[in-house]
Amino acid sequence: MTDFFTIALSFPTVIFSFLLVVVAVYWLTVITGLFEADDDATWLGLGGVPAGVTLSLLIALAWLLCLIGSVLAPAGALIAVPFAAAALAWLAVRGLLTPLRRLFPDGDTRSRGDFVGQMCVIRTGTATPDFGQAEVTAADGSSAVVQVRTTGQDRLARGDNALIFEYDKDGEFFWVMPYESGH
Repeated sequence: MTDFFTIALSFPTVIFSFLLVVVAVYWLTVITGLFEADDDATWLGLGGVPAGVTLSLLIALAWLLCLIGSVLAPAGALIAVPFAAAALAWLAVRGLLTPLRRLFPDGDTRSRGDFVGQMCVIRTGTATPDFGQAEVTAADGSSAVVQVRTTGQDRLARGDNALIFEYDKDGEFFWVMPYESGH
């Protein structure tokens, strides 16, 4: 066991040993909720999986390969071990990311613009050019109460159906118009 710690804490493995400690501290902070593991590591050519996962795998594999290389490499070649370990770890992680990407589907790609063209029901006493809220049902069955405004002289009362025809990004509200269902 003493030999293991001697190798892990001597050059070149100590470089990755320090980084492995950083990874452990990072995951402790993620577990406590101080950080989120959502960002991507596309800048390393390793996208599709949160950067925390990708970098953790990369550092752990580089550490392991460096540890093995420190034992197997002749003394004169020790300077090349961390570089070879990092390159081999990158290749291995790149291969591991293909199955891992299935575990991390793309983020929520829905936007407020998805409500445009949907029917809504007025939930405030009235909806006018200055004020109003309506309930709209999304394609997945969930509902949301959104800010709405009418154009011109349209006034909609509580319970009236309306059609969302545009989203105003600056005002963060939807433009609606009266909607008569054709039953």
